Amino acid sequence: MNYILFDGPAREDLLPFTFTRPVAEIRIGILTFREKWEKLLGATTSTNTEDHLSAKWPLKIDKENICINSSVIPTRELAAKVKSLQNGDALVYKDQVIAYFQKGDTKIDVDSLNSVEFNSDILMVLNTWDIFSKNGQALEMDFSLVTAGRESQVIDESNFVRSPENIFIEEGAKVENCSLNASTGPIYIGRNATIMEGSLIRGPFALCEDATIKLGAKIYGPTTVGPSCKVGGEVNNSVFFQNSNKGHDGFLGNSVLGEWCNIGADSNNSNLKNNYAEVRLWNYKTENFAKTGLQFCGLIMGDHSKCGINTMFNTGTVVGVSANIFGSGFPRNFIPGFSWGGSGGTTTYKLEKALETAELVMKRRNIDLSDEDREIMKHAFDYSAKWRRD
Repeated sequence: MNYILFDGPAREDLLPFTFTRPVAEIRIGILTFREKWEKLLGATTSTNTEDHLSAKWPLKIDKENICINSSVIPTRELAAKVKSLQNGDALVYKDQVIAYFQKGDTKIDVDSLNSVEFNSDILMVLNTWDIFSKNGQALEMDFSLVTAGRESQVIDESNFVRSPENIFIEEGAKVENCSLNASTGPIYIGRNATIMEGSLIRGPFALCEDATIKLGAKIYGPTTVGPSCKVGGEVNNSVFFQNSNKGHDGFLGNSVLGEWCNIGADSNNSNLKNNYAEVRLWNYKTENFAKTGLQFCGLIMGDHSKCGINTMFNTGTVVGVSANIFGSGFPRNFIPGFSWGGSGGTTTYKLEKALETAELVMKRRNIDLSDEDREIMKHAFDYSAKWRRD
């Protein structure tokens, strides 16, 4: 069977992250949506996404296909139900289409299909804040999936450990002279990852492949540090996708950072309003601030964005793609993509300059900025122009 992950109706609500990736490439827990589905299906997947993303993530169509809503976090039960779909079937959960069977490239009217109800609970990511607020549940699910039937590397005796049965260390990882408290949730340490001495880790926590926790860091779960990220200081309930850095002291809480982001030394975000009111967060689809239902909500930062030292972010701040934020005071709590400046005002960060910087940053990790990447960033630049102030 050929499996296709489609973006689904949540795509616009997941901007700015979906400016630069399909929904399937969003990380929550330990794995991305695609990695979760492929593990449980035992098959590779392709992607039905926006035109500007399809060159990098192409669609493959066969004679028989099962199309899956990417924003659903799969379980073994759900994957089995998806695999059992027959021609004319659509798997539905509370009026949400989870998956459907498609013959060739025939256009499908999903409403005309035979509805197969899925009655067990499903975890879905429908808004940007779901990525951190549901990260604990996703992390525990992934921990069971990734570690089932396998043995952890031995935990070095120099560490202070609670609930070692909830700790899994992959081959090549280095963890010495640290505190690992997994009594509040599992701790997963990926292949060739490093936790430097003096760090205090409280689960649920995932440190993915080749990532680093710096000296004396304080990490509260549920937190995910994606592949090749470097994180220091104090972090609470946050998700780093991949290749992003918060290498120094400063607080980050109830936040999500995309790829190639950098947080300057001693930068902090607020995650709680002074009046303890519900946090509202910028929504690109409605071009307004949406109620999150959360009292704690921090920073949402799109790919390639950066801030200078001592930057202060207000509760519920959304930063678009490739913004460069610096200076004293609090910047606005919505910073459009390709903005340059801070609380005193912003100008447009020219696309050519932004691409130059992205190329230099990626080269440090021996990764090339491809032509597809350039087109994706150009699309994000053009899309966000209406919100920038020159």
